[in-house]
Amino acid sequence: QPVAVEVLDHLEQLALVDFRDAEGVERLRKAIQFADQLHEVNTDGVEPMDSVLEDRCVYLREDDVTEGNCANELLKNAREKVEEYFVAPPGNIPLPKLEERETFLQGS
Repeated sequence: QPVAVEVLDHLEQLALVDFRDAEGVERLRKAIQFADQLHEVNTDGVEPMDSVLEDRCVYLREDDVTEGNCANELLKNAREKVEEYFVAPPGNIPLPKLEERETFLQGS
């Protein structure tokens, strides 16, 4: 089933994911189709759970530090960094106009 342009725009703003091309839209469509299988399960009378382990006692282990002092090594993976922090994209990145995507959305 086709994905509405408005839905794509909303998802891009929420998740900072770019669905600019037909491949991205197809990947999203398949993910939605996969998740739609959940509607086939009858959940009438089933109470929601916080965890699948809520009926068991979960024992915690000691938190022993075995490694550390590797911040410089980890920061080598960053595309951008400021001092000792990874730089993430801001939440209000202007994304392409809806009209720019209508061409390939009609084929999805």
